[in-house]
Amino acid sequence: MTEYTPPKVWTWDKANGGQFANINRPIAGPTHDKALPIGKHPLQLYSLATPNGVKVTVMLEELLAAGHGGAEYDAWLINIRDGDQFSSGYVAANPNSKIPVLVDHSGAKPQRVFESGAILLYLAEKFGAFLPKDHARRTEALSWLFWQMGSAPYLGGGFGHFYAYAPFKIEYAIDRFAMEVKRELDVLDRHLADNEYMAGDEYSIADMAIWPWYGALVKGLVYDAAEFLSVQDYTHVQRWTDAIALRPAVKRGRMVNRVMGDPASQLHERHDAGDFDTKTQDKIAPAG
Repeated sequence: MTEYTPPKVWTWDKANGGQFANINRPIAGPTHDKALPIGKHPLQLYSLATPNGVKVTVMLEELLAAGHGGAEYDAWLINIRDGDQFSSGYVAANPNSKIPVLVDHSGAKPQRVFESGAILLYLAEKFGAFLPKDHARRTEALSWLFWQMGSAPYLGGGFGHFYAYAPFKIEYAIDRFAMEVKRELDVLDRHLADNEYMAGDEYSIADMAIWPWYGALVKGLVYDAAEFLSVQDYTHVQRWTDAIALRPAVKRGRMVNRVMGDPASQLHERHDAGDFDTKTQDKIAPAG
């Protein structure tokens, strides 16, 4: 193996970016002028059904299922492979140009909220739901929420990139991040051995944040790495994942802004509850 010696000053090589070379760049800001569309509801979501996007659509569907009518929302598709996140309108809403971003038009002036964990917390506080009222349990839920936000880069940008997306395999990088992801799965498994949900016996935004990433991982839905990581060993994570997957709001939330997989599981944009048409009812109805 040829050893790599970093140059004294790093320079950007546009051709060295793997599958995402056309959208990765070392500078921020917009690449083109385009305003964001605005629908009929106060809550406007601009997203894609990656794990980070699914967090928020699950939360919104859970709020609606719990009777919070004010959580009705429009979900607009942002295709990150096409660079939609670099439009002038999107960058104004999220200067970090990542999905998702929420704009709340219910106040005197629109309120932008970017970063998926911040959106979950914003909605939980706005509607007084899915965040425990008890101080100790609230603290536990927030600890796990921030754990997920800090851990996901190792799973997605680290392991996922080098194992699934990098233009060539690097043993050291894959081994390093596989070790960390398995450590994170063990952290979850040990905690869930004694707890029904992440904050104890109360389903919360902590579960909604962690499930789209680690639940998808242990079910082989991301990176095609289930066998490689021996995910069957994490029995408590598997139990928790299955229980959350049965929730009708979770089934609906997972469909919104999805553009991959079974066409029957995709709802590219969502502007009304009626957008979940009859062909998908078998996928979102309560179990049993």
